[in-house]
Amino acid sequence: MIDLGRLRALHAVASYGTVLAAGEALHCTPSAVSQQLAKLERETGATLVEKDGRRLRLTEAGRVLADHAERLLSHLDEAEAALAAHRDTVTGRLTVAAFATACRALLPYALHRLATDHPQLATGLVEVNPHEGLEMLRRGHVDLAVLDDWPEVALRYPPGITHERIGLDVADLIVPAGHRLAAAKEVRLSRARDERWIAAKAGDICHEWLLRVLPGVRPDFHVGEFETQLTLIAAGLGIAMIPRLARPPLPKGVCVVPVRPAPTRRVVLAWREASTARPALTAAVTALREAWRRNGG
Repeated sequence: MIDLGRLRALHAVASYGTVLAAGEALHCTPSAVSQQLAKLERETGATLVEKDGRRLRLTEAGRVLADHAERLLSHLDEAEAALAAHRDTVTGRLTVAAFATACRALLPYALHRLATDHPQLATGLVEVNPHEGLEMLRRGHVDLAVLDDWPEVALRYPPGITHERIGLDVADLIVPAGHRLAAAKEVRLSRARDERWIAAKAGDICHEWLLRVLPGVRPDFHVGEFETQLTLIAAGLGIAMIPRLARPPLPKGVCVVPVRPAPTRRVVLAWREASTARPALTAAVTALREAWRRNGG
């Protein structure tokens, strides 16, 4: 019989490509992952992985077994959720993947609430962009994902993933004081097309959104943190679109200009359908909804 722990190791390597990253995902050492893979190869009598530079590449046999492992682990999630629902207790471990702003604005309250109300539940948090969060969720490496989903970008939710919107987050144009648009009560975004733009890093969903709503725009600055973007704006170096959720205090030298129609992103919770009945998941969703309400949503 194939050992389930060894299948988890193969599944993690298939997902992350290296034993180091697989070990981090499984909360064990890289050598432990390598040992599990070696035992699995002896157990199956097949070569499952090959070295490809610093990464590992699955062989054809490895891909076949990894696909079955993903389905098997999904069924296991379903069984564990059903058993937990039968016990009706919030226990075990629950890991959340969330975009940066949600990590700052929603997760501190939600995780504190879970720790207070359910001390038998261990929690974890991973900050990722929504594309990464969905992939980690699909592969079973996290239990719940908090995502920002701009209509113009439109995340694609894989089969087997349930999602719900908990709120809408509006973004405003932030410009230096004295800028030609600073005194406007509201503007259309197209009026700012030819300005010097400060944007999120390439690959970030906010960066994707800007390129879609202003085709041809080429940001001069690519900055991940909104606090840093505001510092650059205050220095007169450019303008940016910054969502209101957890927007840091505005420094001197900047002005907020509402945009019409208002750019709005959905804040979404997503989880695997197989885990829906799990009490820990229900408790986490409830805590995040409350965190959104407390944030003024």
